[in-house]
Amino acid sequence: MTRKLKAFSIAPFFRALADLTRLRLLNLMADREICVCYFVGILGISQPKISRHLAYLRREGIVAARRQGKWMHYRLVTPADPVAASILQETLRHLRQRPALRTDLAKLGSACCKPQTFALPENAPHPSMTQVSST
Repeated sequence: MTRKLKAFSIAPFFRALADLTRLRLLNLMADREICVCYFVGILGISQPKISRHLAYLRREGIVAARRQGKWMHYRLVTPADPVAASILQETLRHLRQRPALRTDLAKLGSACCKPQTFALPENAPHPSMTQVSST
């Protein structure tokens, strides 16, 4: 039995981008995989609330997750739809220019664990990552 691909719908995609907490989460994982504990430490929001927002982003196909021990690690996924991919990339580029969101990024080095120590297991699928230029 062949599985039918879900057609892309722009309205839910825009709803996913229409929340400041979700934008802050996307900004933090724009070019790296992040442990959920990082989000809690940086954003100062409870883990259940962050998990609800991440689940929303996962449903829209913007974020993927993997479990490592007791922690979940999240990464940005480039939408298959070229219009959505372009909108997401441009949104991320503009987020980097916002002072409050730059402050979130500056906190990455002081959260509970170091993002540079995250590595995908050897046989794990490598996601398509959205690259954001700093210009």
